Amino acid sequence: MKARSPNESMIEMNELVLPNDTNLLGNLLGGTLLHWIDIAGAMAAQKHSNSVVATVCIDSVDFREPVHVGEIVTLKARVTWVGRTSMEVTVEVFAEDYLRKLKRATNKAYVTYVSVDSDGKPREVPGLILETDEQRKGHAEAEKRRTQRLKRRQTEQN
Repeated sequence: MKARSPNESMIEMNELVLPNDTNLLGNLLGGTLLHWIDIAGAMAAQKHSNSVVATVCIDSVDFREPVHVGEIVTLKARVTWVGRTSMEVTVEVFAEDYLRKLKRATNKAYVTYVSVDSDGKPREVPGLILETDEQRKGHAEAEKRRTQRLKRRQTEQN
């Protein structure tokens, strides 16, 4: 199985925020955004692993500012860490007011997926080739999040 670079898993997905996607204030619903994050993240993980994936954990999602009806949402997802069968994907979210030509970062999420075979059993994934300092930093931060997830899981089991 040939290792791959995070750039090889990069996915960019665009969505237009429609009235049905918003609350009474015209702001994008958090649940709708989480749905889009999961789709973009899964596509990046599937691209890296060449297999179907299942969502294991949404580690954290930062909601920095609201996204408004009529704006274009761009989600950029890439694999930042891999284990034997699992992968962490970083998803960055941007909102664009195309009428005023303004684009801003609005959210960031870390999502873990497991690669599965046709029977739904975990399967091995390719390694990750870290080519830049930014990729190495993202990988190190992902390792810390993984350690924290494992500690939480152990605490919950006791």
